[in-house]
Amino acid sequence: MERLLTVSTLLSAGLILVILHSLRRSHIRVEYSVSWLAAGFAVLLLSRWEGALEWLGATLGISYPPAVLLGILIGIFLFVLYRISMIVSTLRDNNIALAQKVAILEFELKHLQAHREAAPNQ
Repeated sequence: MERLLTVSTLLSAGLILVILHSLRRSHIRVEYSVSWLAAGFAVLLLSRWEGALEWLGATLGISYPPAVLLGILIGIFLFVLYRISMIVSTLRDNNIALAQKVAILEFELKHLQAHREAAPNQ
């Protein structure tokens, strides 16, 4: 069990370092990095606090603490992926609305140009 918790600790610390590095290099925005950092710190905390895993395991009826850690890890990352899906959906809707507004403006611009070109000939 100790080896699995050590690997979990190393992987969560690696995740935190990668997110911080990406944040520093502006590869990821702050508002999107918060979820990943929270997930990394939660896994780091749980992988080092065996008492919490044992208590959660007893509460949930799971006798093997690493299985509790795995279940929590899956839940955390499903939540992060759901949050990212919501962000992507919002951005897609915003892009559609923006494309429609640009199309309307292009139509109006062409209409005004055609009206201006026709006016001197009259």
